[in-house]
Amino acid sequence: MRYSKFLTSTSESVKLQFASFSASTASMAMAAPVHASSVTRISSTKSAYPLSSLYRPSSLALSHTLSLRSTLRRRMVAAAASAAATTAIESEPRSNSAAPSKSLPFRVGHGFDLHRLEPGYPLIIGGIDIPHDRGCEAHSDGDVLLHCVVDAILGALGLPDIGQIFPDSDPKWKGAPSSVFIKEAVRLMHEAGYEIGNLDATLILQRPKLSPHKETIRLNLSQLLGADPSVVNLKAKTHEKVDSLGENRSIAAHTVVLLMRK
Repeated sequence: MRYSKFLTSTSESVKLQFASFSASTASMAMAAPVHASSVTRISSTKSAYPLSSLYRPSSLALSHTLSLRSTLRRRMVAAAASAAATTAIESEPRSNSAAPSKSLPFRVGHGFDLHRLEPGYPLIIGGIDIPHDRGCEAHSDGDVLLHCVVDAILGALGLPDIGQIFPDSDPKWKGAPSSVFIKEAVRLMHEAGYEIGNLDATLILQRPKLSPHKETIRLNLSQLLGADPSVVNLKAKTHEKVDSLGENRSIAAHTVVLLMRK
């Protein structure tokens, strides 16, 4: 009903505006000066008659007037249609509640970490103490693998990185085992409604060789994550004696994790 009233009022408005325009254009046409080049002689004789009876507006002037009328008509019809559409949209009921955010079926995160190797520190990788003459210099226990895994999980969840959640400026994390960080990341993961789909990690160090320790590290990591060992993979690579990693002065790790909606 509201839409019909709007169309009726719009139609009446269009008619009034068109009538006004017709009257104004007619007045303009009569008031305009008449030139000999734009008029047509009616009589075939050359005798003198009053100018008003001998001349009329040329076809060019009439064509221009009709073109103006046609243009105005099209614009008024288009304006009426646009206003009708706007009114119809505004009359539709609107919901006051925002649409809930889409729940993603899975999330992917990447983590990276690097620590300097220095004498006098233990070398702990994946929660396992690895015999070596050097270890990671860090605020906590310097477990490069667990730090990397934590960052991957936090990244998948869209959360701040490990340095923001567990800042090295906080004394309570001094020498803390990195398993604490893993447990917190896992808690946040479950709280968000996700679980480990699969995880792939790569350790980069020149020495020591990790082949004898890889399986122990992988199983311990799986336990810390509460994940089946079959979805946790671990690789180890040297750096071909290039830069600090290849010169046994540092150790690095990359991790990619897939989180699945429970």
